[in-house]
Amino acid sequence: MHWLKNHYQEQNIVLLDVRARGYESGHIPGAYWLDAKALKDSSRCTFAAADALAYLFENVGVSNDSTIIVYDDGGGVLAARVFYVLEYYGLKDQVKLLNGGFAAWTTASYETTTDLPPASKGTLTLSAHSELVATKASIQAGLENCLLVDTRSALEYTGADQRSNRKGGHISGAVHREWNDSLEGADQDGIVRFKAYRDLKQQFDVLGIDPAKTIVPYCQTNQRGAHTYFTLRLMGYPHIRPYEGSWDEWGNDEFTEVSQSNASFSSLSNS
Repeated sequence: MHWLKNHYQEQNIVLLDVRARGYESGHIPGAYWLDAKALKDSSRCTFAAADALAYLFENVGVSNDSTIIVYDDGGGVLAARVFYVLEYYGLKDQVKLLNGGFAAWTTASYETTTDLPPASKGTLTLSAHSELVATKASIQAGLENCLLVDTRSALEYTGADQRSNRKGGHISGAVHREWNDSLEGADQDGIVRFKAYRDLKQQFDVLGIDPAKTIVPYCQTNQRGAHTYFTLRLMGYPHIRPYEGSWDEWGNDEFTEVSQSNASFSSLSNS
């Protein structure tokens, strides 16, 4: 955060506020608001088209050589979604998250504003990288040396909470690790930050989430899965391929198989 305080006004840095609400009441000076939900083509359970995303990001000043700083309320699920989609479309190592989000910024008494930033037009070419995503077909065909990680709640994983899906449960063989197990509890100021590397590594190791494997996180629409993607990227795991269709696709497809046993269930929320 201190680095951002000293550098956020530099020319090649683009600040994106992706909170669901609150931007109009105050944001980091120079930050543009971006709707993280616009990154998804929900009708096809996949990414929005590259040309539509290029247009969206260009209109908040993003160019091919930009360093993009993304923040949300602090939990990181929306910011991590933007991080993942931009990496998938070729901006790997150019996107960073503000740990603790807007809450950490304001608690540090750094400047905020209600002023809108000036209009800015970037120049952006996006190119999809298929090695960073898993599909229903690739999972059904059997991805080599892979581990599926269900990042939804425990009740969604077991099938007790079916939500509005045709089927409840999880993909056979998937281990459970809820996305927010990567976060510390809120501190005295209400700020939520990521756990330390040592704690995260210990938890992943217990579940067999091995960096030698291809890790495939998924959730309902790949927001929570993208959060786990970010966490694993932060830790240096080299092979992560979120299932973009996630349960929105798998749990509503007539021909997919699901499991409702809890043999692979493991909760780390109290660890």
